Amino acid sequence: MNYQESAERVITGGLISQREAKELIHAPDPDLFFLLAAAEKIRRHFKENKIKLCAIVNAKSGHCSENCVFCAQSAHYKTDVNAYPLLTEKEMTAAAKAAEEKMSATCFSIVTSGRAVHSDAEISAVCAALKAVTAETRLNRCVSLGTLNTGQIKKLKAAGLKRLHHNLETAESYFDKICTTHTYQERLNTIKLAKENGLEVCSGGIFGLGETPEQRIELAFALRELKVDSVPINILNPIPGTPAAENYRPLPPLEVLRLVAAFRFILPDKDIGVFGGREKALGSLQPLMFIAGANVTLIGDYLTTKGQPPEKDLQMIGELGLEIANA
Repeated sequence: MNYQESAERVITGGLISQREAKELIHAPDPDLFFLLAAAEKIRRHFKENKIKLCAIVNAKSGHCSENCVFCAQSAHYKTDVNAYPLLTEKEMTAAAKAAEEKMSATCFSIVTSGRAVHSDAEISAVCAALKAVTAETRLNRCVSLGTLNTGQIKKLKAAGLKRLHHNLETAESYFDKICTTHTYQERLNTIKLAKENGLEVCSGGIFGLGETPEQRIELAFALRELKVDSVPINILNPIPGTPAAENYRPLPPLEVLRLVAAFRFILPDKDIGVFGGREKALGSLQPLMFIAGANVTLIGDYLTTKGQPPEKDLQMIGELGLEIANA
């Protein structure tokens, strides 16, 4: 496969087939840097040299009813997660302002544990925080609240919400291996509902759960069909006490880079981010995630684990000759 020719075809509006995508994700090691160069060419065409920085706040932690095998917040597993109820409007707003002022964040997401937000009071509190973030910052506003209904989505949008985060997590053919308390179709339904109501959608997955490379491609094509706007790539960082930690096999750094590059070919004009687990999975090769096609990363801490210092991320981006995108 000629990676540069394929990149040119994608840049001019062509689409990569599943057969071609499987070739990309199985690219041999000696060809890897040719693949990365082609993926970077696609990224630069559609995203220039701008990198978006997302920040999150774990606004409600622990006691989740779902049994996702990787999650520290699931009530099904014994972990050391710090559980607490929903933060106040002021606390959520303060986290957003700190993300913008101290970390140069472009986007800010309010994240809550649990299958859904059932309380009207909690939706109202999140709406109040969204209004404050809209008024007091230039951040793009995002939430990750689990399953939502039409009424909740409309309230959130009226309060200033721009984007809904709702991961598919893995391929449909592998979903029942990672969760049995809800279905893949339920996740699809929430994404479709958000799109129908005029929200942007951020949806991706977590990799290194035992899925095959072909199933990673399956997920990418599902996201392409859904026309999502942003795709976060998370790499499993095993949490003691969760099933995913029991037979953990770390993904080699080069395998992660192949994955990022393949997603850039499949989803050429979308925001593609490398988020959770990047520090551990990529190690000293972490800067290459941008060369592989990523144009977004998460800055600051994750939901239940620490991220690398923000100043280190900013230094890494600057040393690559890249710029922080404006909100």
